[in-house]
Parts: sequence; structure tokens; C-alpha cells
Amino acid sequence: MTARTPGRAPLALALLLGAAGLPLAATAQTPLGPNERLAEPHVNVQDRDDTWVLEFKFKDPRLMTVDVPGRGKKVVYYLWYQVINKTPQAHTFLPDFELVTHDRHTVHRDQVLPRVQEEIRKVEDPTGYLDIKNSVTMAAQPIPPSRPDAVPSAVTGLAIFPDVVDQAADTTQFSIYVAGLSNGWTVDDKGVVRRKTLQLNFRRYTDALHQSSQDIKFIPPTEWIYRATTLKAPAKPGEAAKEVSAPPKDTDK
Repeated sequence: MTARTPGRAPLALALLLGAAGLPLAATAQTPLGPNERLAEPHVNVQDRDDTWVLEFKFKDPRLMTVDVPGRGKKVVYYLWYQVINKTPQAHTFLPDFELVTHDRHTVHRDQVLPRVQEEIRKVEDPTGYLDIKNSVTMAAQPIPPSRPDAVPSAVTGLAIFPDVVDQAADTTQFSIYVAGLSNGWTVDDKGVVRRKTLQLNFRRYTDALHQSSQDIKFIPPTEWIYRATTLKAPAKPGEAAKEVSAPPKDTDK
């Protein structure tokens, strides 16, 4: 009997993990709870050798009627998520969320609203065990690396979009773009800076009169793209480069 030679699949997987900045030993799967979805790191051709990517777990966007300070009672969209670090080093996640409606062409930025966050916490984390963070408190401390072969540890956060119903109540197609999960960025020949960004696509199966979480569904797959920002690189040779490590504002092109 001849000995079997190892297949190429394990080697290919190892190369992909290494290119994404993931430790080859950290292969423990991220557990998923009810209605949870996982966006695993993906290698893009634009990635550099030192590009790292964080894992992102999320639920479909949900709606809640709540009093927004200074704006009265409103229906707000929110995204529950968790960030997992399977790279060898700690990395700071500077959350940059943008909800874009493709049929109504509106853009909605995540807003830090502590009172709204507290009302959402009562539903999503009534015991306070998850210590849910907003986009400011999430960035306060680096995401620690998960230990190899252990159940990955996660940091839980919320992105809140309070004006979607006001501006696009009847939207049926929208995406949420998540920047800050990677240090990947490029500059094209026109000086446009692009950031490695997670794109999550959703559909809403109802009309403007019915605002319900159950009508919003994720459309797979998750996508990692290099998305254009409003930041421009210097046009003159020798000019000092602008800082691009801080999260610039994204555009939808």
C-alpha cells in the first residue's frame, strides 16, 4: 500500500490565514447563537503583507421605538455586533458604520446616543453581562487576541441609526458598511484612498407603514471590499503623506 500524500487544501488554508494576519494555531471556531451571523476575515488582492483583519459577528438590524433626547419618540435602526481578534497582537477597533439605502439613495451614520443605547441594552443584555459598548467606548481599549485553540473571546457593541425611518421609511434594499476592522488601505493613481471595509447587504420585505425587525433579512454573502473615502493623497511628489490610519469618512463609490 502506498502512503497518501497530503492534499493541497490544508496548505492553501494555512496560506490564506497567514496572509490575513491570522495565527495558524488559532483555529477554534467562533460559536454562533440564535440569529447570529459571522463575517470571517477574507484576503483581498490589495492586502499588504502586514494587513490584519478582525472577525465580525452580527445579527440582522433591529428596530425599536424609543424616546431620542431632543427629537421625541422615534423608530431607530440598530445593529448588534461582536468583534473577535484571532490575530497574534491586540488591535484597536475604531468603529465607522454607515448605512446606505440603494433605492432611496440616503446615507446614515452611526450615532452615539447613551439613552437609546440603555433602552436597547435592556432588551439585548438585561443582566449587563455583555457590557455592550458604543462606537466611542469600543475604541477606548484594544481588542485582545483570543488564545489559540480556545473559544474565541468577543467584545460586544451597538451601532445606532436614528434617522433611517425619517428619510427612507420605505427602503427595501440597503447595506451597512463597517470600516475599522482592518488596517488595509490603498491609494490609486488619482490619489483616492480606499479602506478595507466589510459590506453587509440587507432587504426589507414590507412597505413604509409596517416597521418591524422581522421584515429585515441579511442577503449573503458577507463582502470585504476596498471602499473609496473622501480623503485624497498628496498630488505633488515629495509632499508629506496625509495621515490615513484614523478612520476617514467613506463614500459609496
